[in-house]
Amino acid sequence: MLAEYDRAPPGVPPLGSFSAPADGKRYLMYHGTSAVAAAQIMAHGFKPSADGMLGRGVYLSRDLNKASRYPLDEFVLKRVVLRVVVNVGRVKKIDYQGHPLQTTWHDHGYDTAWCPPNCGMVPSGLEEDCVWDPNRIQVIGLIYPNLAVQSYFPEEPAEGKVYRMYHGTSRSAAQMIMAHGFKQSAGGMLGRGVYLSRDLNKASRYPLDLPENQRVVLRVKVNVGKVKKIDRQYHPLQKSWHDHGYDTAWCPPGCGMVKSGLEEDCVWDPNRIQVIDAIYPRSQTGRMFYTLLTYGMYCM
Repeated sequence: MLAEYDRAPPGVPPLGSFSAPADGKRYLMYHGTSAVAAAQIMAHGFKPSADGMLGRGVYLSRDLNKASRYPLDEFVLKRVVLRVVVNVGRVKKIDYQGHPLQTTWHDHGYDTAWCPPNCGMVPSGLEEDCVWDPNRIQVIGLIYPNLAVQSYFPEEPAEGKVYRMYHGTSRSAAQMIMAHGFKQSAGGMLGRGVYLSRDLNKASRYPLDLPENQRVVLRVKVNVGKVKKIDRQYHPLQKSWHDHGYDTAWCPPGCGMVKSGLEEDCVWDPNRIQVIDAIYPRSQTGRMFYTLLTYGMYCM
């Protein structure tokens, strides 16, 4: 949702995801927050979090993709990312849960704790940094959500049409689905059904509790049948749309029902869904990308 590429200012090297930051160097990093909190930070500076995975400090990341997910409970269009330069001072690598200095690194003379990517400490598999002293951090800019990216599919699916959609799942579950077909979820925001999206970015976030390198996205084509738009919480047909003769419930992007702001579809009958193939993540310099990045309105 935010810019996917950013350059460091002159003289400030980016922090390589797999390389520990060098003691005493300055690096470009990012901090995801709300627009309101960002204004406070820019006016008065950072305040360290009282606690967290790495203890007290200011949490940052070299990876814009990581920072842009926060705050987790904030609607995506209300998030911003602060672009900062950090003098990391003395750095301690914390690369496993239960590390003896996981939350006490500052007591041992370190200024920054660095959690490398894919070490198992962060579900996303992306790198994280914790800086003890806010005075080591200089804000140099703001990155706002790209509103154009929020509305890949603003139009309601047309009844009876076939669309390309995506379903994020684990590798083991993907194998079961490809062998035996989809099964309805027992419940969810839109009630019972199979949850999909025409937005690959949306599907690639799931399952939320699984590291990105263990996820897979199934590319499918769906005959949506009769479609009902559900565009607000507590819609009278939010979970009962199928009882009223609809085959698919559609939650449009940016309507406030989904934290990411991305569209969601719920298909009642799994027989309306045909798996085309699986899309596996691949790593590039510590970031996860998917081998297929095209978006299709209709399946060909």
